[in-house]
Amino acid sequence: MADLKHLEDLVIQVRRDILRQVHKVNSGHPGGSLGCAEFFVAMFKVILDRKNIFEMDGLDEDIFFLSNGHISPVFYSVLARSGYFPIEELRTFRLLNSRLQGHPTTHEGLPGVRIASGSLGQGISVSIGAALTKKLNNDAKLVYTLCGDGELQEGQNWEAIMYAAGNNVDNLIVTIDLNGQQIDGATDTVLPMGNLQAKFEAFGWEVISILEGNNLEAILEGMKKAKSKTGSKKPICVLLHTVMGNGVDFMMHTHAWHGKAPNDAQLEMALAQNAETLGDY
Repeated sequence: MADLKHLEDLVIQVRRDILRQVHKVNSGHPGGSLGCAEFFVAMFKVILDRKNIFEMDGLDEDIFFLSNGHISPVFYSVLARSGYFPIEELRTFRLLNSRLQGHPTTHEGLPGVRIASGSLGQGISVSIGAALTKKLNNDAKLVYTLCGDGELQEGQNWEAIMYAAGNNVDNLIVTIDLNGQQIDGATDTVLPMGNLQAKFEAFGWEVISILEGNNLEAILEGMKKAKSKTGSKKPICVLLHTVMGNGVDFMMHTHAWHGKAPNDAQLEMALAQNAETLGDY
């Protein structure tokens, strides 16, 4: 396991990767990506029990699905910096014929990506299938999923949430990125979802809250607690309270940067707030 200082340095470098990817093509989703940088670093560097060589079937290893696929810049950055593919390939983000499309795809065979995602609302359903497959294979490893909070406005989620609890899918951990923002504004303005903890508990889930969702130590503690709750006849939901645009002061706490790339001057300001640590691509 990497020490905390190295993980914190990696978070800064991941932020730089995100900013540089979306700036180069003037396209992409920096806000949610920046808000989840700490989570992805914690997952891929500490929490996930994964193999060094990617295998699509995921047998005998934890597997991760990104449901809110528009935050692909953070996913690609951490995959590359975890050895799944060359870091230099980040330069190809959203380019024609690149493996790194705006939403993750599978047809080009990018290591680390098991499903095409970005059509919101599908990740929990897919993850349930993977979790049940692990049970059929007597595979004791876990299935993890990340969803956006605005994504929960999609009705398919709630059918899946009901199904997972009704069928004791207790090798599944679903994390909800609670940044309170979506493309058109605050989630409470667009379509309020009320008390998500109460909702998940009413559906029969075990719920854990990580109130400091941009704090590595809090994330590590919370995700380890979630893992300890598996195998108890209930699926696990982690409510991860994050800040959209975290780490770049003019991008924080607003939906404005959900799908907007920084211009040249904004890129320089953002990079200046996140001094290079491990080396740009």
